[in-house]
Amino acid sequence: MKPIYLYYGSAAPIDGEYILPKRGSDAKNRAVNLHIAVYASDSKEIAIATALVKCKGVKGSSIRFSQNPPAIIYEGWPEQEDIYLYTLSPEKFLQTNMKKHWVSLLPVKPLKIEKLKVANYTNLIKRANEDEKSAWLKRILQ
Repeated sequence: MKPIYLYYGSAAPIDGEYILPKRGSDAKNRAVNLHIAVYASDSKEIAIATALVKCKGVKGSSIRFSQNPPAIIYEGWPEQEDIYLYTLSPEKFLQTNMKKHWVSLLPVKPLKIEKLKVANYTNLIKRANEDEKSAWLKRILQ
C-alpha cells in the first residue's frame, strides 16, 4: 500500500517546477540505487537526512534507512544554512526492495516545498567514529 505522501530532500532548490530523474549513486553499487530516477522516501527524517549529507562541506556519507540517526558523515560537515524538503504524491512512484525507498522514472512536481534550517536537523546525522571511517574507506577503495 502506498503512503499518502513521499518526501524528497535536497541541499539546493530545484530548478523549475519538476524534480527531474537523475542517476543515483551508491558506494556499494547496489542496482536499486543506480537508476536514472527521482528517489524519495516515505520518511521525512530520511529525506531531510539525505538533504543534509548533500550539503556543501560533506565529502563522504551514507544514509542508513533502518538506523537512528538515519545518516552518518565520514568526512566533512554541512556548511550551509538551508536545505529543502519536497512533499510528493506517491502516484508515479514504485517501492524498491529497500524499506522506505521509492523511485519514479518520470519527473515529479512537488505538492509542497519547505525551506529548512540545517541547524534544526543535525540530530538526523552523526559523525563517524574512527572504526566507521576505516570501514567506509575500505568499501570505497575496493
